[in-house]
Amino acid sequence: MEIKATASAMVLLLLLAWCCNVHIEAQVPIPAKIDGFVYRGAPVWGHSVVVEAFFDPLCPDSRDSWPPLKKALRHYSDRLSVVVHPFALPSLTILAKLEFFVLSGLMHEKYYNQPTYNLPRASIIKDMARLAVAAIGKNSLSTFLSGFNDTRTDSATRISFKYGCSRGVTGTPFFFVNGMPLSQSGSELAYKEWRSIIDPLLERQI
Repeated sequence: MEIKATASAMVLLLLLAWCCNVHIEAQVPIPAKIDGFVYRGAPVWGHSVVVEAFFDPLCPDSRDSWPPLKKALRHYSDRLSVVVHPFALPSLTILAKLEFFVLSGLMHEKYYNQPTYNLPRASIIKDMARLAVAAIGKNSLSTFLSGFNDTRTDSATRISFKYGCSRGVTGTPFFFVNGMPLSQSGSELAYKEWRSIIDPLLERQI
């Protein structure tokens, strides 16, 4: 009896080992252009330090992490580039085409968690559209509304999410500096922290 049990256990272990060595590979869709939206500042390629930020407009830490990063961008001017990657719902892909950095804080206050629990999708979109118009102007209305029914926006959102996953992004905010992930990702970085990261890099360029 013990011999049969041992044999069964060995077969099971061999099957598990075989399964662990089986790799299922699928090509992540390749976007028409590289993922992300370049914020005001220096060109991404050149002598600037490049910060990539993965944001979700409804994430409180994404909201809080933007002001100190923007302050750093003002300080370094053409020596710092910031690329924002959507890592959320289609709303960020739409907002990035408009002015995410104006609307993200407002959206968080109105739509994060409980305020939208009992609201239908159409009502939320309509209210978001009013917010976009108030913050940016009437010209943004058609772009905002059409974005929620645009298959290209939906596809771009999915690709952006898969792109983030392929780089090891597990939540927001998540930061890379010159292509390398920051260990501090996942929460707000203060302005002094950005200075402590970027200053040494710029000094080494001289």
